[in-house]
Amino acid sequence: MSKIEFLYSKTAVNRAGNMLLSSDANDQSEAKNVLDNWRACHAAPLNSFQKSLRLKLKNTDEDALVSQRLKRTPSILSKLERNPSMLLSRMQDIGGIRAVVKNMKKVREIEADYKSGTRIFSIVNGGKDYINYPKDSGYRSVHMIFKCKNGFSIELQIRTTIQHAWATAVETMGTFLNHSLKSSEGPEEWLKFFALASSAFAILESTPRTPEHDKYSAKEVFELLLRKEKELDVLNKLAGFRVAANHIKDDKKKGRYHLVTLNLDAKFANIQSFSPKDIDKANIEYSLKEERVRNGENLQVVLVSSESISALKKAYPSYFLDAQQFSKKISTVRKNLLKMK
Repeated sequence: MSKIEFLYSKTAVNRAGNMLLSSDANDQSEAKNVLDNWRACHAAPLNSFQKSLRLKLKNTDEDALVSQRLKRTPSILSKLERNPSMLLSRMQDIGGIRAVVKNMKKVREIEADYKSGTRIFSIVNGGKDYINYPKDSGYRSVHMIFKCKNGFSIELQIRTTIQHAWATAVETMGTFLNHSLKSSEGPEEWLKFFALASSAFAILESTPRTPEHDKYSAKEVFELLLRKEKELDVLNKLAGFRVAANHIKDDKKKGRYHLVTLNLDAKFANIQSFSPKDIDKANIEYSLKEERVRNGENLQVVLVSSESISALKKAYPSYFLDAQQFSKKISTVRKNLLKMK
């Protein structure tokens, strides 16, 4: 792939982060250019890391789902707002890659394989084991942080298919509630429901639950979850979102990079594909779409990498408003509860 040159200093990057959080529109255009360049520079190391990950997975879980993405500007700014002491140049997950594997055994195998880093990437502080220590929201995944020789950080997320199903449903529901449920923002009843769902899924995987549910038996967690699901009509809502968003326009071009735009008003997903040599064009188009978001259009946009459109839809189902796997796991909970009675 063509390599994008870093055009600024890290001091300029940090200044841009501060400017984009300010209300002074005069400085924001140039600051966005700096952010766009900084983000785009993560594409090459991200692609390099992805190749090494796929090689490792051939021996660990050949059916694993691998995807990578460059963090969306709204997500970058939201993270800076939540962490006032954070410098943009030190944000470790602008370049993110994810491996979704079949079970916890595979999660731990991959984690162990990366504990000493790689020939090109060194492992650094900042990672978290959100499976042994789940977030209050219920989020569960292993995060590992790596830095390449040119200083750009890459975050590796390793999760099971069950954990992925949960995260997808949270993002899908958050999209329609217009709240970042995954950041613990939004209606309390929904936050509590997904935390409860996470604990139920943790029981299925024999991993720690969120602390607030430790006082309940497995049977009580399952019963409470199914009762809350019925009260909020969760599965019917999620099914309705999927039906509403079944119109996906694919430009049919071949390429590893895909710019996904979800129009929340029209319930319409659009995919533009780019080859590795056109990554600079992809980043320019990404920035233009984000400008439309800042101007008020009700869109979500993200630049991701995936080996095929089919794999893309599996890796990022929330961008296609598809939470079928979550619904299946709720059915698994119901079956397990029946066995307990």
